[in-house]
Amino acid sequence: MLKPKSVVIIGASREPEKVGHVILQNYINAGYDGKLYVVNKNAGEIMGFKSYKSVLDIGDRIDLAVIAIPARFVPQALEECGKAKVKSAVVVSGGFAEIGNNELQDALTRVAEKYNLPTLGPNCLGVMDPRSRNDTLFLPTYKLSKPQVGGVSFVAQSGAVGSTILDLIGGEGFGLSKFISYGNAAHVDEVDILNYLMNDAETKVIVLYIEGIKRGKDFVEIARRISKVKPVIVLKAGRTSAGAAAAHSHTAALAGDYQLQEAIFKQFGFIVANDLSELLYYAKIFVTEQRPKGNRVAIITNGGGAGVLTTDAIASSGVLELAELSAATKKVLQKSMPVLVNVRNPLDLAGDAGSERYSAALEALGTDPNIDMLIAIVLFQTPGADSKVAAKMVEYKDKTDKPVIVLSIGAEYTQMHRIMMESAGLPVYDSPMSAAQSLAALYTYSKYCATHK
Repeated sequence: MLKPKSVVIIGASREPEKVGHVILQNYINAGYDGKLYVVNKNAGEIMGFKSYKSVLDIGDRIDLAVIAIPARFVPQALEECGKAKVKSAVVVSGGFAEIGNNELQDALTRVAEKYNLPTLGPNCLGVMDPRSRNDTLFLPTYKLSKPQVGGVSFVAQSGAVGSTILDLIGGEGFGLSKFISYGNAAHVDEVDILNYLMNDAETKVIVLYIEGIKRGKDFVEIARRISKVKPVIVLKAGRTSAGAAAAHSHTAALAGDYQLQEAIFKQFGFIVANDLSELLYYAKIFVTEQRPKGNRVAIITNGGGAGVLTTDAIASSGVLELAELSAATKKVLQKSMPVLVNVRNPLDLAGDAGSERYSAALEALGTDPNIDMLIAIVLFQTPGADSKVAAKMVEYKDKTDKPVIVLSIGAEYTQMHRIMMESAGLPVYDSPMSAAQSLAALYTYSKYCATHK
């Protein structure tokens, strides 16, 4: 399903506004180099491809069928896929249990089980694998930023949430390994997906947006195992009774008792996010694969107020604490810093700090055994903060085994340098709270792993 050597689009269309047209166009735009077939009973040729009336007429091995036709025709199309020995299917069509049409969804499930045909959906976007250039999403490429290849796999029960996150990831510095939108989970569900990603070498971090858990006992079992292998960041929707009702009408998900689910997530080491922003904050620090040995944080800043706000955020995390600089570190800093710098934590380098001062501070704090993590605040509005400082941050990140993140707040000039640093794998945050929460999540997960080897 994710790395097919041959794909058939059932419901491909000449009409640009049709879902089947967009999917075919996306395969072409992505440069998919496998065999591509189209099925449309009412067309002889579509965008240069011969159009078959049925998948049974193709006469070739098909790894993946993407089905984009009206819901009432889907079970029959899936039946033909089964007879043709198609290896997997993605049903993007909606109009099943999410609108109360349970009988039609049950018919789809029966066909999938009859032929042992792994079927994703219905009512989903499907899958994207940048490495294999496989893209079943019916989202026009000009409407969102497609992420670069990376180590984060994103799983979303909601296609709309998934497309939003894809667009946001495209503007961040980390890349995508897999995207899987599974919709109503009539056949393939979140347990199957997590089990696959747990064993996928290309996936370093799993990000999960979920509305309901279909197989509770099996989910607990996969949760028990997966966090020992790689981090899972989860955002559970439908946490309130109103939200649960909305989830059921959206993907026919049974939301369940959120307090119980959250307890399961935390018991088995999942990183729980409260909103989409936190999903992104956590994903980009976990993909660095750095793990702190403790919870003591040092702060470097070129703005005193930003240092104070970050200290508050560290203290309010409930997990982290401000590191006490060692006597040796203080001595080194007193020699290398101008007299206007008060050697303490947070370490305020003053508004005129440039790359040399940042470098001296990083080197001194990085070797201090009392420090487990570093937050470097770089306010690019000050005279000394420029591209040399950003380059020094990237250089230092590659020299240390301690987690290092940057806090940088600002508009165009700041954003330019943020992109520069994040493209080199250095996480950059835009608020003290997001920086502190991300380090707290990283420490909590590292502690979990250390105690559950």
